[in-house]
Amino acid sequence: MTPTGEIEIDGAEGLGSGTILRYSVALAALQGRPLRLVNARAGREKPGLRPQHLAAIAACAELCGAETEGLAVDSTAFRFRAGRPPEGGEYRWEIPTAGSTTMLALTVLPLAAWADGEVRARIVGGVFQDFAPSPFHLSRVLAPLLARVGLAFSLELVRPGYVPGGEGEIELAVTPVGDALDPVVLDERGPVERIEGIALSSHLEEARVSERMAEACEQRLAEAGLDASIEPRVDDTAVHPGAGLAAWAITADGHRLGSDRAGARGRPSERIGAFVADRLLEDLETGAPVDRHAADMLVLFAALATGESRWPVPRVTDHLRTNLRLIDRFGIGGGIENGIVRVEGAGHRRHGPPSGRRAP
Repeated sequence: MTPTGEIEIDGAEGLGSGTILRYSVALAALQGRPLRLVNARAGREKPGLRPQHLAAIAACAELCGAETEGLAVDSTAFRFRAGRPPEGGEYRWEIPTAGSTTMLALTVLPLAAWADGEVRARIVGGVFQDFAPSPFHLSRVLAPLLARVGLAFSLELVRPGYVPGGEGEIELAVTPVGDALDPVVLDERGPVERIEGIALSSHLEEARVSERMAEACEQRLAEAGLDASIEPRVDDTAVHPGAGLAAWAITADGHRLGSDRAGARGRPSERIGAFVADRLLEDLETGAPVDRHAADMLVLFAALATGESRWPVPRVTDHLRTNLRLIDRFGIGGGIENGIVRVEGAGHRRHGPPSGRRAP
């Protein structure tokens, strides 16, 4: 049976983070169900909606002609009701702070995947910050993963933007799926073939920030017996100084695992390089075919796919548990056992909402 009626989601569940509201809006819109979310971001130091969340929800509303209530800074409850299937076209969405543009891109990606035409969007705001994926992780790691199951998207960095000023810009382009997504099925992975990366800094050329991040990352990986090629990039287009580093491993059978870190005042370049390398090595050493961050990002797409998805994870994170708990609230079965995630996809298709069947 297809789930019907308004669904109420408690934003205090799990991490009590913005991820809950982002996933909830996408799933409710694609299921054709009105959504009421309460206790938004109850687990955060400043509860309630922030400008980046308002921008993300408004972007989803524009894509599918939704009616909304309660959207305001600091609001802890809102309603969202999609008015039609998502529409393709050219869009521009702006976050008036350094809030994450990449998280906004992830919010609209499931809706754009089932739009009636290609979606191209310019998104303005923060581009590199803690607790959000870098544009390089999305374009070099997540995009190839989702291409395997039938979702093609690209994400390009137009202009870097950093905390606290923001004013960066990315461009998202999404080609709608043919009809349905294939399940995410990942098992063993082959040996690492190469490691690539980008060390980017803006207005910090004199301090050699890009070079120092790259060198530190390469050195730590070399100590573990892995050769890496991290490309230093120097930018002078950003409104404010800042930096970010991303590295990703490519295995012989095409799997990709990534790690990234934003620059911050008082955070030395060498420490950033070592951090990115160490996190990547930790995930690689487990033998998992995905990194810890892609592991939880895949949950929503597996929930919409047709058939059972499964993938081993390098570690069970709070984000992963929260996302699995959330899809269950939408009638989609999933769980994790012995380090392997399993999700029984709802089978969303272009001609109608998901079936809502559950995993046994």
